[in-house]
Amino acid sequence: MFRSQRTPKSGGVFLEMDRAKSRAKAQGLAVIDLSIGASDLPPPPEALEALKAAVDDPQTYGYCLKSGTLPLLEAATRWYAERFGLELDPHREALALIGSQEGLAHLLMAVADPGDGLILCDVAYPSYFGAASVAGLQTHLMPLGPDLLPELSAVPEAVARGAKALLLNYPNNPTAALAPRPFFEAALEFCARYDLLLIHDNPYLDQALEPTVSPLALPGGRERTVELFSFAKSYHLAGFRLGFALGHAEAIASLEALKAPIDFNPYLGIQRMGIAALKVSSERLQRDAQTWAHRRQTMVAALEAQGWSVPLPKACMYLWAELPQGLGLNDLEFCTHLVAETGVALSPGRAFGPGGVGRVRLALVQPEAVLLEAAERIGGFIRRKARD
Repeated sequence: MFRSQRTPKSGGVFLEMDRAKSRAKAQGLAVIDLSIGASDLPPPPEALEALKAAVDDPQTYGYCLKSGTLPLLEAATRWYAERFGLELDPHREALALIGSQEGLAHLLMAVADPGDGLILCDVAYPSYFGAASVAGLQTHLMPLGPDLLPELSAVPEAVARGAKALLLNYPNNPTAALAPRPFFEAALEFCARYDLLLIHDNPYLDQALEPTVSPLALPGGRERTVELFSFAKSYHLAGFRLGFALGHAEAIASLEALKAPIDFNPYLGIQRMGIAALKVSSERLQRDAQTWAHRRQTMVAALEAQGWSVPLPKACMYLWAELPQGLGLNDLEFCTHLVAETGVALSPGRAFGPGGVGRVRLALVQPEAVLLEAAERIGGFIRRKARD
């Protein structure tokens, strides 16, 4: 009889939060959902127009083989060269993805065998843990330092020699941390020493006010890096499931070979949408980055006024915070009680790995007036629990 794999703990946490949100709605509470990182900003109109036009083009209706993805891959490599100064071969060093989450899961299967090691942070996007489990990999989790960066030198020698890849994500979900160039240079040196593939998941690069680093473009990066990009965060197109992988030609070829019997690439209309999005001006992207920055400042100040001191990050649509003191609740209890009593939904830190226990993530995916209302509800909840 077929036996399903055990649901990862992080998946169970999100299921429990989904049930808690449903109960709150059933009880008539107006739910303010800050638990999911789905942008509420509008997509570029030119991207939507490209998709609309494609729907009326019968040439887009069939299966899309690799050759059909070439216009998107050419656009992606042009965009990358303009952004980071490295020209890549769209035929060998680029591949279309049905979202970067799909790409990562298949990449782990393509470049490593069951039982191989994967090194990643002990606080990470939940699908990383699930993807590693499905690929049968042995994970070594690196704790984060005060700067929210892992200490690579603390990875045991035997672990590093038994691993196939190092997985990083900066700007980071959930911590909203940035990684400077020296960190990525050290990561590349670490990967070179132990012959590891550096996998960098990079969907949040446009949610920082300062230029972010691409390890693929650094010296030695092209020889051992695959970088994953998404249209979900920069262009607010999460539901269309489109992304691309750039980098190490052999790893890209392995990923392509694994995906070939599984999927037929994204719909051509969605690819045309992506091509139009990649032409959006940097000024437009900076305006969106300013929106996220203003929301971060607004929410941090509002929570401070309610008695909850939360760090102000430099990037991303998230706040990552330790639980308020003295409430007698763990992070999952805090979030389930909060949504049950106030309708405000946050993400428990344990959903993002063992290093997230005792913390919560707030996704700033509502207009500022709604965020201020959420902060007031949270403040009232904290004061009631402190009295109790």
